[in-house]
Amino acid sequence: MRPGRPSETGMHRAYFCDDREVPLPEGHRFPMGKYRRLRELLIESGLLDPRRTASAPEVERARLEAVHDPDYVGAVLGGSLSPEAQRRIGFPWSPALLRRSLASVGGTLCATFDALEHGQASNLAGGTHHAYRDFGSGYCVFNDLAVAAVAALESGRARRVLIFDVDVHQGDGTAALFAGDPRVFTCSLHGERNFPARKQRSDLDVPLPDGTGDGAYLQALEAAWRESLERGRPDLVLIQGGVDPLAQDRLGRLALSHAGLAARDRFLVGAARAAGLPQVWTMGGGYGEPIEASLEAHLGTYRALCEG
Repeated sequence: MRPGRPSETGMHRAYFCDDREVPLPEGHRFPMGKYRRLRELLIESGLLDPRRTASAPEVERARLEAVHDPDYVGAVLGGSLSPEAQRRIGFPWSPALLRRSLASVGGTLCATFDALEHGQASNLAGGTHHAYRDFGSGYCVFNDLAVAAVAALESGRARRVLIFDVDVHQGDGTAALFAGDPRVFTCSLHGERNFPARKQRSDLDVPLPDGTGDGAYLQALEAAWRESLERGRPDLVLIQGGVDPLAQDRLGRLALSHAGLAARDRFLVGAARAAGLPQVWTMGGGYGEPIEASLEAHLGTYRALCEG
């Protein structure tokens, strides 16, 4: 399968769900405000044409139940998650959280079918790779990457999917969901001593020691990409593009510079294009101290998509 190439530099659609405000308790460490600010910065910088953005639709229940346990889906939709389940997710349930969670998945789903048609697309949210079949975890309610991969496969538009995860935290939920499924190859580059404490087995895991810097990281990245293509033989790639490997990230433990992250993103964008793969980018984590460091890194990802 050969995707259509974007007709102009930067001409891809980006979906957002920052129009769904989620009130969080005072002092909560999740940077909910960065999503709207990133979209504003992308438009101000000229990296994103506002005419090519769209508010993400909420995913349908049937799409969720193709991946997640129906009882779990029902508990989220009905607001009956136990206090323990909410603590594991890291967010208190609210109607606003539900709307945003559904839209986050819907954005990745739409971006996937856009990428299959035009070569690339993105979600200015998503990358919720800690969500398992029957529970959420680590700020992840539903697994948008898994829902999109299954939808692409069921549509017949893709035969084999690569989920390539470069967030600093292992994509444990994604790995568990696709364990033993030959249609989906999961690869995760992550901090070996970072969350989650109990790792799952991806098809390819690349655990990195604390303090890993640009050179070692990029070497590991290129090797992982080559192996993923050889073993996975994908015709679609979903990229979890978290910027929390950045040295300034308070949840990261790695030591990448902005230049190193930019090189990561340029490599992945170029490598996917060279392989003829439609590519979908999801935002993933970024918990910079200050948050402007993460915003700068996310801007770098879109610069690679637009200029690569």
